[in-house]
Amino acid sequence: MNARPYVLTEANWKSIRETPCELAVLPWGATEAHNYHLPYGTDNLQLDHIAAEAARIATDQGARPMVLPCVPFGVNTGQLDIPLCLNMNPSTQTAVLADIIDSLDRQGIGKLVVLNGHGGNCFKQITRELQARFPRVFLSSINWFKVLDARDYFDNPGDHADELETSLMLHLRPELVRPLVEAGDGATRAPRLRAIREGWAYAQRDWRKATVDTGSGDPSLATGEKGRAFFAALTAKIASYLVDLANADTSDLYETE
Repeated sequence: MNARPYVLTEANWKSIRETPCELAVLPWGATEAHNYHLPYGTDNLQLDHIAAEAARIATDQGARPMVLPCVPFGVNTGQLDIPLCLNMNPSTQTAVLADIIDSLDRQGIGKLVVLNGHGGNCFKQITRELQARFPRVFLSSINWFKVLDARDYFDNPGDHADELETSLMLHLRPELVRPLVEAGDGATRAPRLRAIREGWAYAQRDWRKATVDTGSGDPSLATGEKGRAFFAALTAKIASYLVDLANADTSDLYETE
């Protein structure tokens, strides 16, 4: 495969110097258990493919995005007792992201999209803090798992190592997926507290107590074909945002009457 000039890991100084990027895309994942059949690096593997394909589409449409290396550690404070689930606290994420933004700011790259692939990560409050510290860099984030309605593509989506994620991995990295007969059913235990169960109060899930096999959602109906269709629609929609953002004047983002 030829080097992709919109993927920083594969790019070289000659191409970077001749074609400066307009915006940076930072994939941010996690390293954690994904039921019995998916690898610990599922979030990161998916992100690498999603970010690169969205950037390719955006590049073909005239934008100049650059995909930065994926940050492979996320907030896993609810899985600290699961072996090799690796945690990065939100305060650490803020510090890491601040250093990356500082580099981009010094180099005149004024737009950054954090492409989040892990439900435990939340960049909304971090963005609020860092946008005030770095006013010359426009910050935004995307949770790829919220871009599309999963019910339009899958029969019974959950939210972790489920039919959606398993289908994506069957499409993107099938050699890393164990036979689905080995997968757990992704059953979860509902909270006893009614407000949390109904979703209008929040408490962090204790993953070992809330799940049976570290999954949340039944993967048994997953197929590579479902993953292919979802991946195509997902990356096209993310690419449309990258193109719009690349073309936008971030000092004039609001409509006037």
